[in-house]
Amino acid sequence: MTDARIITGNQAAALAARLCDVQVIAAYPITPQSQLAEMLSLYVESGQLRAEYVRVEGEHSAMTVCIGASTVGARVFTATSSNGLLYMHEQLHWAAGSRLPIVMCCVNRGVGAPWSIFNDQQDSLAQRDTGWIQMYCRDNQEILDTIIQAYRIAETVYAPVMVCYDGFVLSHTMMPVVSPTPAAVRKFLPPYKPHTILDSNNPMTINSVLLPNRRPDAEGVLCDGYMEMRYKLQNALNRSPETIREVNRQYAEAFGRDHGGMLWTHRTEDAEVILTSMGSLAAEATVAADALREEGIKAGVVGIRVFRPFPEKKEVVAAYRNAKAIILFEKSVSYGYEGGLCSDLKAAFYGSGINAAIHDHVAGLGGRDVKARELVEAVKSSLARIAEGERELNTTWLNCHTE
Repeated sequence: MTDARIITGNQAAALAARLCDVQVIAAYPITPQSQLAEMLSLYVESGQLRAEYVRVEGEHSAMTVCIGASTVGARVFTATSSNGLLYMHEQLHWAAGSRLPIVMCCVNRGVGAPWSIFNDQQDSLAQRDTGWIQMYCRDNQEILDTIIQAYRIAETVYAPVMVCYDGFVLSHTMMPVVSPTPAAVRKFLPPYKPHTILDSNNPMTINSVLLPNRRPDAEGVLCDGYMEMRYKLQNALNRSPETIREVNRQYAEAFGRDHGGMLWTHRTEDAEVILTSMGSLAAEATVAADALREEGIKAGVVGIRVFRPFPEKKEVVAAYRNAKAIILFEKSVSYGYEGGLCSDLKAAFYGSGINAAIHDHVAGLGGRDVKARELVEAVKSSLARIAEGERELNTTWLNCHTE
């Protein structure tokens, strides 16, 4: 039996954390994440969730608490947004380097300065090299389902997972969400088995300072140096797409909802023009692609669900194999270059034989509205310029006065 309700994205995230039987929560409220923290504290206070809710003075401390709790074997959860995520930055590296399966929601919001409480994805994209798996959600149903999957993924590969969804666009918008039963989730998500064991009868130092080379421990066992530890984290993330796809397959089998593994497609079977984005903007792109089809343009969408690790080359090539033009829409920019998604896609295409024209559009920064009809016009403008020979184009800022 399932439970259908109409809830916000933040409520969906809080419900998912409750269904996963998290044991420790540490969070500091920040718009637009605050409702999520409030819902979790309500669950704990009312007895609906048997967990410790640790009130902290800031986001750096919130992640520190999660690191400590996860190290001793608890299933933990936190959430943040924008400058709160930036404040966590040091501890994001520590969580990943410690190979802790922490799950965190990033309710995407533009970062200061100047201040904005509204949505873009600059906050999470700025953390791409911290060693966290990053997953992006299209709607509130996917938020709930992805958090449940995220614990299964994190506790399989021993790497933290950041579940990202757009602030206000999803966090405060109410949508129908189907919730699985707690029993069904417990069957899908087994208890967390920590790889770190703290024993007062066998004291040890965790994450001690490492020297450049491998060295024997007190018993003479040759132990990894710093570089070997970094290699193992990289190797874990490189191997995680297999786990992500398999967890998604098993989830679809158990609950009937398939959100795609690393990426998802919409009407790409014969598409010559492929729109690409992440999160709710990718969902908006499906509406634009349908409208372009009505005008005789063979358009489709490839949505990137997992940005780190990036989808494997063979998967990317299969998704874009028929494309003659690829139009990207990104809610972030790598200052001084282009959108990070654009750079990664170009790298994936290198040596693949795909030679489609690629146009990159930065859109929706600081919550500026992006409508499907505006995506349609941007695609048609790009196609006209491609027809004139502009196969590569400097990044265009959609709906931005650049004079």
